[in-house]
Amino acid sequence: MTETLTGAQITVRLLERQGIRTVAGIPGGAILPIYDALGQSTAIHHVLARHEQGAGFMAQGMARATGLPAVCLASSGPGATNLLTAIADAKLDSIPLVAITGQVPKAMIGTDAFQEVDTYGLSIPITKHNFLVSSADELLEVIPRAFQIAASGRPGPVLIDIPKDVQTQAIEISQWPEPGRALPAPAADSALIEQAAAMINAAERPILYLGGGVIHSGASAAAIELAEKASLPTVMTLMALGAMPVDHPLALGMLGMHAARFTNLALDECDLLIAVGARFDDRATGKVAAFCPQAKIIHIDIDPAELDKIKTAHIGITADIGEALGQLLPAVLQNSRKIWVDRSNALKAEFPFDLHSTDNPRSHFGLIQSVAACLDDNAIIATDVGQHQMWVAQAYPLRRPRQWLTSGGLGTMGFGVPAAIGAALAERGRTVVCFTGDGSIMMNIQELVTAAEENVNIKIVLMDNATLGLVHQQQTLFYGERLFASQFRSSPDFIKIAQGFGIAAVDLDTSANPCATLMEAISRPGPCLIHASIAAEQKVYPMVPPGAANRDMIGA
Repeated sequence: MTETLTGAQITVRLLERQGIRTVAGIPGGAILPIYDALGQSTAIHHVLARHEQGAGFMAQGMARATGLPAVCLASSGPGATNLLTAIADAKLDSIPLVAITGQVPKAMIGTDAFQEVDTYGLSIPITKHNFLVSSADELLEVIPRAFQIAASGRPGPVLIDIPKDVQTQAIEISQWPEPGRALPAPAADSALIEQAAAMINAAERPILYLGGGVIHSGASAAAIELAEKASLPTVMTLMALGAMPVDHPLALGMLGMHAARFTNLALDECDLLIAVGARFDDRATGKVAAFCPQAKIIHIDIDPAELDKIKTAHIGITADIGEALGQLLPAVLQNSRKIWVDRSNALKAEFPFDLHSTDNPRSHFGLIQSVAACLDDNAIIATDVGQHQMWVAQAYPLRRPRQWLTSGGLGTMGFGVPAAIGAALAERGRTVVCFTGDGSIMMNIQELVTAAEENVNIKIVLMDNATLGLVHQQQTLFYGERLFASQFRSSPDFIKIAQGFGIAAVDLDTSANPCATLMEAISRPGPCLIHASIAAEQKVYPMVPPGAANRDMIGA
């Protein structure tokens, strides 16, 4: 049956066929035809963000929670430029995102028309791919292709820029394309798999190093099976937390800049590093030349560009992590490695991580653990960026993949609240907790009204120290305590702000029983802000100073 549809109607229909049921965005003149068509859709729920960056992070929250591509919408000019930070964040953390922006009509492109910028050119460095659509017919190819690219191989963001006259152009359609799906990943080289297995079997002090790629590929169970079969003490990057339960006997926790001291010391002693879906980020490695100095390296990653980029691998394997581990497991021998496991446990005992003051819910670690005590492992934990992010990474008992949503590569303040909203929209049956700081929450605080409007089940734990905490910490430690532009001279009343935006709020500072207040706030359906003051003098320790080797940590 032939239909005559506009480019805008085609766009919405193709999104429906992709299985998209929620999109976040803000309308503007250049994308109004798409919004007009979206208003006629009975399948897609539109979430009206209050800032395009918020819409981008909501889409990220959906994608991070589910592993599936999510969609955000923005108009041309400032709408598109406001979206760029969220797109760049998705690129660095390998998050599948499809961003659709309106553009001025084709004849006006390049004329400095009202609300015109070169969205295509601006987005080239921060997208996996992008499209400037020149006709309604192209949409039938471009939109499924965008979803395919976003989901295939190493996931990432794709931008589709659609001129307004393309949105209004009407064409006849007699056949719809198949929805875009991830392409099969290349098979691992069996000879390299055999060599890797032989190296693992021969190693005396191997360590398994898990990165975010393990989460993206759904390979956490296979990674744990490998660790258990070969008795591999296991470290995780910030992005991989939850891939192995934090209390697993082989878990050494997060490595790198704010890891436990025993974690980095074990890496210093290992003779084989098995890097799986990790990219040797500087926050994980510290001074690269001093990272794992005694170790040979096996590196498995779906992106060939990551192999040998930072550290030269003795064996580099390009493959989907799950597929590669599936081939590797039968070739790896059962091995108790008692001496090495005992040694890693001895390091844990000799250099324990000091989770101090956990019995005090008004301390930073005590607050985090008190929140965890109110929840089970079904909860989703999101953070903003700063000291609170590192404290939560150190102290929250993460036990499953996709439980942990944080901005790793770009480290974007303002990520937390809108990402938590997106996660709650995608996973209606879960409680979502967002840990944030007073600096970060102010970056996208306007999205509290979106949380109220959507009545999402998010709990925002605001750790308020009236400073830009990590800046304050570095100025204190490395800049002669010359504190400049890191202390807020005035602080808003966050309780009143939350209530003004229409969400419930509680203040642990004034609570006679903060644990009971926490439990009540977390168990109550709907959005709630939980405010707690934290001393500005509290620091994230241990810490690897900038440019230092991981072994040269300072602090606890």
